[in-house]
Amino acid sequence: MQEVLKKAEEGMIKRIDALEKELKTIRAGRANPGILDKLSIDYYGVPTPVNQMAAVNVPDARTLTIQPWDSASLGLIEKAINASDIGIHPQNDGKIIRLAFPPLTEERRKDISKDIHKMGEECKVAVRNVRRDSIEKLKALKKESTITEDDLKDGEKKVQELTDKYCKEIDDVSAAKQKGILEL
Repeated sequence: MQEVLKKAEEGMIKRIDALEKELKTIRAGRANPGILDKLSIDYYGVPTPVNQMAAVNVPDARTLTIQPWDSASLGLIEKAINASDIGIHPQNDGKIIRLAFPPLTEERRKDISKDIHKMGEECKVAVRNVRRDSIEKLKALKKESTITEDDLKDGEKKVQELTDKYCKEIDDVSAAKQKGILEL
């Protein structure tokens, strides 16, 4: 039974980590190197993340600079940024690529806030799926007579407590990100 509970908690933590990683990629009007995390460039036939090809810096709140270590890759990085869904046009001066983040409108902030809420709800569904799978495993153990009826009830209660704990954490993470977006 402890193994099932441990796997349930690990699964729930993985879902929250994935949510936090996804929230970092949201463009919030501030320069954030995290928006480049999903971007990879075909560099000599190998898909390579931008942060492994260049120094990514934030000189001010609205500007991101990308300085590749190999100047030949400058054009490749620029093309990849243009082709991505980042929504910012890169400025290439021959040595550095600059991304200037425009301030967000109130309407766009509300849309982003709704998207964050939706991501949080999807993460909660994933956590609840982990709960469902764990309870099914506990019931299978009961059916095999590996655990008693009392153990099953206790295990279900503990899985539900984990679910409640991580759903609250998801709410806290998404609320903090939404607050950050709406207060810009």
